[in-house]
Parts: sequence; C-alpha cells; structure tokens
Amino acid sequence: MSVRQTGLAGVLEIQPQKHGDERGSFCEVFNAEDFARHGITTTFVQDNHSVSRQRGVMRGLHYQLRPFAQAKLVRVVRGSIFDVAADIHPASPTFGRWVGVELSAERWNQLLVPAGYAHGFVTLEPDTEVIYKVSRPYSREHERAVRFDDPRLAIDWPVDASEMQLSEKDRLAPTLDASDLTQLLEEEA
Repeated sequence: MSVRQTGLAGVLEIQPQKHGDERGSFCEVFNAEDFARHGITTTFVQDNHSVSRQRGVMRGLHYQLRPFAQAKLVRVVRGSIFDVAADIHPASPTFGRWVGVELSAERWNQLLVPAGYAHGFVTLEPDTEVIYKVSRPYSREHERAVRFDDPRLAIDWPVDASEMQLSEKDRLAPTLDASDLTQLLEEEA
C-alpha cells in the first residue's frame, strides 16, 4: 500500500494495492501488520456502514470527546465522497485548517482521520456507500459537531450548500468559535 501525508498531522490518504485479472479484483483494505510498518498502530473496535441515496448528502463535521474520541479509517464501496478532516484542537499549530480528499469506489483509496479531528463528508454521486472503522464506540454523551459551512474553516465543498441534505443535528451544529473547545484542552491536562 502507499501512504500519502496530507497537510494535517496524522491525516493520511492510504492507497491499498489492488490485484486484478479476468475474474475481477482483490485488495487487502486493512492489514494491521502493513499499517504498523507505516507507523499506523490504531486499534479499531467497530465498523460502520452508511448509505446515502442522493448526491449532496452531508454528514458532519463530527467528533467525540475523550475517552471516546475516535480515529476513523474511511473508504467508499459504492459511489464517491469529498471527505474532510478539520483540526479543531485550540492548542494545535494547524487549528482551524482542513484537508479534503475525494474517496471513491473506483479508486479504492482511504482516509485515516486521527482522534481529535472533526470529520465529515458530502456525497458526490447517488447511492453512495461508505464503510469506516472507528477506534472507540459511539457515545451520545461525548458526541459533538461543528457546522459544515463554518466561515472560519471555509471548507471548499464541491457541492453547493443549497443542494446539500443535512440531518437536523448537523444543521443546528455550532460554529467553531461558538463551540466549547475547552474540554479538548482539559483532556490533555
């Protein structure tokens, strides 16, 4: 597999090696030993699968507080998404910056998003399916979100906001400046 650094620490685009012949193709999308050789030692505890029926479905930007902060390994098995990781840690030198990568079933690429980043995606095609591994289980009590269209983040989404479909929770998410990020600082103390 190949691993590409993005502009944010620990956020990696991973391209597993795909093998094919006249029958079709095969790929190891996750192999703990291969990942460890690249310095990725995250233990994943759960796989999630989302299906979005239409283009423009927005999911995010989500994160969880410790002790339930989640690292995610995101891949697309049908369709494509624009996948985003945003640095929301106030003490980080890259606070408020984001990276976006197009993930697709055709390319078989993946994005590793470490714990402590806000994560979200918008679907670029109808009937898109996303499978992602997480390092901690979901906890409603620790779940938080930041608005996908926060002007401070200024994410350049490839789908116009007027065309996006959001859950009520995501529509009502606070901006980065209105979020209580002090808990992120307290986690390190």
